[in-house]
Amino acid sequence: MSRNTLAVAATVVAGLGLLHLLKPATSPRYLEPKDIRQFSDDSQPSLNDNAEFAEEFDIVIIGGGTAGCVLASRLSEQHGLRVLVLEAGQSARDLRDSQMPVGFPRLMRGPYDWNLFTEPQENCLGKRNYWPRGKLLGGCSSTNAMIFQMGAPSDYDEWASSNEPGASEWAYAKFNKYMLKFEKHNPHKSFPLDMSLRGALGPIMTGFGYLSGASKEWLSASENAGIPSTNDWNTSRGTIGSMKPSMYLDSKGRRASAETGYLTPDVLARPNLKVVVHAQVSKILFESGKDGTKRAVGVEFRDARGGPSIRVRAKKEVVLSAGAIHTPHLLMLSGVGPAEHLATHNISPVHDLPGVGSNLRDHGCFYINFFVKNTETLAYLNDLRPSRGIGLRKIASLLRWIILGTGPLTSNIAETAAFVRSTDPYFFPASGALGAIEDTTSGPSAPDLELMGLPFFIPVGRPGEMELPSLDTYAVGTVLLRPTSVGTIRLRSSNPSDAPLIDPKYLSTQHDIDVLVRGLKLALRIIRTEPFASLIDDSVPLDQELYGFSDKQLAEVVRERITTLYHPACTARMAPLAKGGVVDPYLRVHGIPNLRIVDASIMPNIVSGHTAGPVIAIAEKAADIIKGL
Repeated sequence: MSRNTLAVAATVVAGLGLLHLLKPATSPRYLEPKDIRQFSDDSQPSLNDNAEFAEEFDIVIIGGGTAGCVLASRLSEQHGLRVLVLEAGQSARDLRDSQMPVGFPRLMRGPYDWNLFTEPQENCLGKRNYWPRGKLLGGCSSTNAMIFQMGAPSDYDEWASSNEPGASEWAYAKFNKYMLKFEKHNPHKSFPLDMSLRGALGPIMTGFGYLSGASKEWLSASENAGIPSTNDWNTSRGTIGSMKPSMYLDSKGRRASAETGYLTPDVLARPNLKVVVHAQVSKILFESGKDGTKRAVGVEFRDARGGPSIRVRAKKEVVLSAGAIHTPHLLMLSGVGPAEHLATHNISPVHDLPGVGSNLRDHGCFYINFFVKNTETLAYLNDLRPSRGIGLRKIASLLRWIILGTGPLTSNIAETAAFVRSTDPYFFPASGALGAIEDTTSGPSAPDLELMGLPFFIPVGRPGEMELPSLDTYAVGTVLLRPTSVGTIRLRSSNPSDAPLIDPKYLSTQHDIDVLVRGLKLALRIIRTEPFASLIDDSVPLDQELYGFSDKQLAEVVRERITTLYHPACTARMAPLAKGGVVDPYLRVHGIPNLRIVDASIMPNIVSGHTAGPVIAIAEKAADIIKGL
């Protein structure tokens, strides 16, 4: 055995030996369904069903995801309030691929994911898009790309534009305090921010991860192409500009999720809080008062791995925080939704509410790829060739992350982002070939396009492309932030185990296609702008052919490649009942005052940014509403 081989082996052993540092000395113990006194009954509960309840709580929270963890922590601060959280998945606290920022793609299409797919998309060549959703405590905050970005201030002013009582409290000037409340920013010398504009005492740490050499050049090219550089897009100044995204990242270089931030050992030790994992909710239970008013009185659930039904009573409120897909799904399974649709599945309507499952919006996106040279990407992390040099580089990266909490493994892959407006005359002159386009943003400083830079190959369906991730490539993603295409969530059947029908209706308006074509043309322009242009390896072409395409041909590329950025929202909108709303500004379901919804489904319109932060802030505000603060 050579000296070099021994050195590699010793380094591997050292790295593996340090992996135990990733696991907390004592991980919190969550409850299992068996820990709740069980009541087995094969009958189907209906309105005014007087079936036995296993236990009684003041508040039952359905879903221990991004919002549910926040609510669990904040509501249980009131010691006299008994709180139960029901989560279908398990804890993410000890999952290495959740802790390690660069590892999040490995959480998809497995046991930590709901493994959902859309219906065939009529305007996208009949494709069925994969929609990952975190099936874990912390929800998608435990599985996403960790980008801390709140959207434009005018997005929230738009939410507050309703004349309903309480709507004005959602305006940015008032709602911003909840954005600051959850944040504890960890300063970074390479990315200095004005700390007076950042949260300092919250449970979720934010900071900056790794920026590869190729991404540094991409940022410079973006600025040289005319996109202004910004150092903080989470202030009242707005989001227009390009920067290295701040992330939900703790001081050890690990993911900061809603679970790790809010469900601390001290919180979980509270005697008035129970958090149950592997608890698959099948329906909400209701009673009707003498005046005909409906009340949510409990929840029925089972062990997600198999077992009898268990029913728990909610003395005060049921809070639905199952996310923009499963919240409307559970409402409809429980008899709350469009009565005509419920009848097709033999579900007796408890409350006819047409807006449930309608108004689905998502940030559609697509990617282009180019080979690069003489620069640093993160492709070596995907390289499985038996190369000593590559192996040592991987081990060095692992040790750097474990010991120092820095280095390439703190990359969230989406290392850069630029936010622009498709109506900006600097990039898209009115006299240009694309012509005029309607402004659908929430205000003159709000973007409708995002361009992401990623030092990895992103598959787009090209033959033989799965051999490419180990080679030096750079991907650029174009994201539609303000879609006018509106979809639906509908029941597949009355069986809670059957996934709902998800139809985002991508690209069902010409507006959305036109905006994305503009974004693609801007991305192609930046790629040929120095200093990034010098990195492109044209000797091995990938998407170079796009430079010769007409707008019509580029539109076909958009149709072929469109996918999700994992931001579904608006399926139980906060809006007046007459306008298709599902909840009022206090997040109470119209017609059922003690049933609230707290997650991305309540957004009146989707924010022009990433959704995890807004959902955490929504939950912080909801907790104050419920507590009467």
